[in-house]
Amino acid sequence: MTYLLFVDESGQDRRNSPYEVLAGAAIHDTRLWDFVCRVQDAELDFFGIPLSPNRRELKAKRLLKRKTFRLAGQMSPIPDDERMMLAAEAIADGAHANRREITALAQAKIAFCKHVVELCALHDVRFFASIVSTKAPRPIGAGLRKDYAYLFERFFYFVENQALHERGLVVFDELERSRAHLLLDQMAAYFRETLTGRTRSRRIVPEPFFVHSDLTTGIQVADLVAYIVSWNVRVSRMRARRREELDELGQMVLDLRHRATVDRPGYPEGFNVWSFAVIDDLRPRDERDIKSAG
Repeated sequence: MTYLLFVDESGQDRRNSPYEVLAGAAIHDTRLWDFVCRVQDAELDFFGIPLSPNRRELKAKRLLKRKTFRLAGQMSPIPDDERMMLAAEAIADGAHANRREITALAQAKIAFCKHVVELCALHDVRFFASIVSTKAPRPIGAGLRKDYAYLFERFFYFVENQALHERGLVVFDELERSRAHLLLDQMAAYFRETLTGRTRSRRIVPEPFFVHSDLTTGIQVADLVAYIVSWNVRVSRMRARRREELDELGQMVLDLRHRATVDRPGYPEGFNVWSFAVIDDLRPRDERDIKSAG
């Protein structure tokens, strides 16, 4: 039996987003298909038509951009059934959509995103994130980056809390081929050549899968989580301004974090580790020591 961790990222260009986020959504394989069906059903319930042929509509940066909230708020909330019909008309002929249709579509996008996170809660999905400051120093070495290592660490703690026969499998959004090979090599080195990695390979399969994001519901969810975390969630040392219109979604995402209790010296009752890690410096310790010595 397997927990699948679907992974996607947000803010990797380090230009517009307040944080660079590597996010994951973990779900048990026995619950995945029902979850996928419920999300697909929700497309019909909220938009009147299946969006699967045009998966670009499901990207968080399109569903939850500032303009969506501005348009959604230009009129009072539209009743669900009417909103669905108007949203379908707006999608079918956007160039000629009237003000009420445009408003309905915007309201449907926000409501749909909230419903997807609610479905995650109903299916016991848990969220993970490595959150990196856009000003964080970058490593010069070729080892596995710290944000990936921290994500795997949190996922390992999650799987370790499950029954002994459970394992974890990582599913990435498809990368450009050279980047995918580099990540595979880095993961292989981490899981085979380091003591920590070998320990975690007992519960996490070291070789990931790569899938097309526009065809995979789990990746769509990870994309949604990454976007909300970058623009709204603020924990620990995160000081960047948040988009307040995303507050409800941000709290829903926070509620689906995982908390692990691990053994650590000085903590007789165990040390709590949350599945969201905030990283100020991506360099490994040896690179930071060299910089300090210089």
